[in-house]
Amino acid sequence: MTQVRKFWPLLTGTYSYEKTVSTRNRGHGVTIEAPILAYLVETANGRILYDVGCDYRKLDDPALRERHYSTLNCSPPVMRAEDRLPARLAALGLAATDVDVVFLGHLHFDHAGGLHDFCHAELHVHERELAAAREPADHGYFADDLAPAKSWRCACCEYDLVPGVRAIETPGHTAGHMSMLIELPRGAPILLCGDAADLTENLEDEIAPGLCYRDDETDALASIRRLKRLAQEAGAELWPNHDLSFFRARDRFPRWRE
Repeated sequence: MTQVRKFWPLLTGTYSYEKTVSTRNRGHGVTIEAPILAYLVETANGRILYDVGCDYRKLDDPALRERHYSTLNCSPPVMRAEDRLPARLAALGLAATDVDVVFLGHLHFDHAGGLHDFCHAELHVHERELAAAREPADHGYFADDLAPAKSWRCACCEYDLVPGVRAIETPGHTAGHMSMLIELPRGAPILLCGDAADLTENLEDEIAPGLCYRDDETDALASIRRLKRLAQEAGAELWPNHDLSFFRARDRFPRWRE
């Protein structure tokens, strides 16, 4: 039986980029706006946060902003004060210290940058992902985002964090990318794709993300197809991670899904 009680998708900011960042070799010259999301899962055994968004301190400081974002293929993120995770949690009557586990689907700056607010939590990541971030394997990793982490719980396979919350291996966008299957107490399960599928289009047309590990889309396409198969088997709803229209249709904050 699932231990999940409540589930919130949390908007932490937005940014804009050419669509080819999300859909490999498709969308040249088209600019899209994308949400930067985290997901809070309240269970009978504690609270789990999937991803932590960007480091807003790098956006507030002009020197840090220039150093980190001037060479990226996206605009600097826009993070309103009310979108920062401590503010989102406060709106729910929670503090950052009320989060027990931070599960990072991967370690790019828009998913791991907020770690400095959650140093107390148990940090989960795939071991191949941590190794890739430490190389770094591509320009999406910011070394100082990982500095606040005191220790990691590194996985090398799929596992249940608690009954009803399962880590799913979906490599391809990055070396150790992980998605998450969440069994709600009511209604269909939710399968968070993470950046294995940025947009609904990635899933429907089986298009790899623009950035693939070692510039090879083979694993990314296999992961998209596996997510679709798992969703069908579990009767789950697939949630792409950077699709603004999809998110807006499901945003109920501060209300939750159950």
